[in-house]
Amino acid sequence: MVKPSRSYRVFQGVNGVVLTFVVLVTLYPFANIVARSFSGERQIRAGEVTLWPKGFNLTTYRIVFQDSMFWRNYGNTVFYTVVSTAVAMVLTTCYAYVLSKKNLKGRGVLVGIAVFTMFFTGGLIPNYILVTELGLKNSVWAIALPNAINVFNLLVMKAFFESLPTELEEAAQIDGLSTYGILFRVVLPLSKAVVATMVLFYTVSFWNSWFSAFLYMDHSDLMPVTVYLRNLIAGATGGGNAGAGTAELSQVGASIQAVTIVLTALPIICVYPFVQRFFVSGVMLGAVKG
Repeated sequence: MVKPSRSYRVFQGVNGVVLTFVVLVTLYPFANIVARSFSGERQIRAGEVTLWPKGFNLTTYRIVFQDSMFWRNYGNTVFYTVVSTAVAMVLTTCYAYVLSKKNLKGRGVLVGIAVFTMFFTGGLIPNYILVTELGLKNSVWAIALPNAINVFNLLVMKAFFESLPTELEEAAQIDGLSTYGILFRVVLPLSKAVVATMVLFYTVSFWNSWFSAFLYMDHSDLMPVTVYLRNLIAGATGGGNAGAGTAELSQVGASIQAVTIVLTALPIICVYPFVQRFFVSGVMLGAVKG
């Protein structure tokens, strides 16, 4: 075994130090947010909170958790995210698979239509009128359908499908498989990495989305948790509805942003480790050809 050169060992050491610094700089803001969410109002306002809670306080969490509207909206978020991600994955996968066929007539037009939407949109008011006239308001479809295909995700999946050996599909055709049979029994089993990556992208996008629901939902019972927390910051719900006193409202005002970030990010943080191993390979396989 060849012993690494001195310059290579120096490079490894410097690289390790730099990456450690980057990790610490990346984790510090989130650690500070978590600490603030459990800290007292006076300590937060005085700027005493860094990486560890000061004046440990659960007032904001208690006020949010005791509100039944929070749990109803949280359930809405889970439902909207699951349905929207499922719709987006079906449409994106089918569209990308079609575009990956180089002998498809009109392929350039279909690619151009998709790319065109990356630079031009109908605008807020036309979109609102369209969703309203289609009768999609106050339903999950108002969130799922207008955002069903992300063009970046589409192009990544298209590039990935193009990188698969064409001989596999030709062999499947000889064995008598139809187009859908080839897609579901040959292509998708070989595409777990990119599929998992796209699921993560869509899940994060729909989970964090609030504007579509804010625009198309007329009743608070239909709102996702992101809108609930947005209203809590604005003072429209939460503290006032929960009957909190002046001291509690002061505490809520000091830590509500931290609690908002923690509650919104926690589910994604819990899910990410299960798909992380697919993340890098999925993006790279779909973006690099050779």
